[in-house]
Amino acid sequence: MATKIDKEACREAYNLVRDDGTDVNWVTFKYDGSTIVPGDQGADYEEFTRECKDDIRLFGFVRFTTGDAMSKRVKFALITWIGESVSGLQRAKTGTDKTLVKEVVQNFAKEFVISDHKELEEEYIKNELKKAGGANYDAQNE
Repeated sequence: MATKIDKEACREAYNLVRDDGTDVNWVTFKYDGSTIVPGDQGADYEEFTRECKDDIRLFGFVRFTTGDAMSKRVKFALITWIGESVSGLQRAKTGTDKTLVKEVVQNFAKEFVISDHKELEEEYIKNELKKAGGANYDAQNE
């Protein structure tokens, strides 16, 4: 059965993360049967990482504050989580399903496909976003 996405509900969740006036820093998009729907949301990145279990696949849209001594800025990451215990067929399908998520989640600095909890570490993600962000004025202070 072809995967669908609840665009309206997912767009609402996506906009919560993008809105500077909310405390929502992340949202997940999960499978409900063959439909991708908004999952959990929260303020703390550690809560997001706990959603990434070995037997599931999900998409996460996460807000990070990055930058350096000269300027702080908000960056967004699209994280595709594929747990170690997910079947090969589901793994393969996740790539095509991600195109549905990208119809809603259109603005992000960097995209990640992760199946190892070590790669979910906040510092790793922030460093990758910083690299994608261009100039690093911290180098002058080193």
